[in-house]
Amino acid sequence: MPQYWLLKTEPTVYSYDDLVKEKKTVWSGVSNNAALKNLRSMKKGDLAFIYHTGDEKAVVGIAEVVSGPYADPGAGDPKLVVVDLKPKGLLKNPVSLAAIKADPRFAAFALVRIARLSVMPVDKPVWDAILSMSK
Repeated sequence: MPQYWLLKTEPTVYSYDDLVKEKKTVWSGVSNNAALKNLRSMKKGDLAFIYHTGDEKAVVGIAEVVSGPYADPGAGDPKLVVVDLKPKGLLKNPVSLAAIKADPRFAAFALVRIARLSVMPVDKPVWDAILSMSK
């Protein structure tokens, strides 16, 4: 049974389109302890929403985790980990942060409660709700 996640990225730095072009990427640059703990919990086969920060502030696509966590080869610090991702598909319609905040089903969701967290778990009901909002 896969777990579900949300990964934030600034689209002017790395967007979902970049992931599609590259077909696979190393998800790196995470240094917050809580976000790293979440990254360390990821497993091959898990799914993740890709959330664009900045001006967009919306869930835009889905990626699949294609490796377990491993030490960031570019960091020189064994505490910093990365995972490999591949694109699974764009959402038909992006789901905005404003729409998520306006919906009471998401009151306990980390995206609403802990806005700065860059890697967060998504429980199945929240995952399904965001998917249904994107149709």
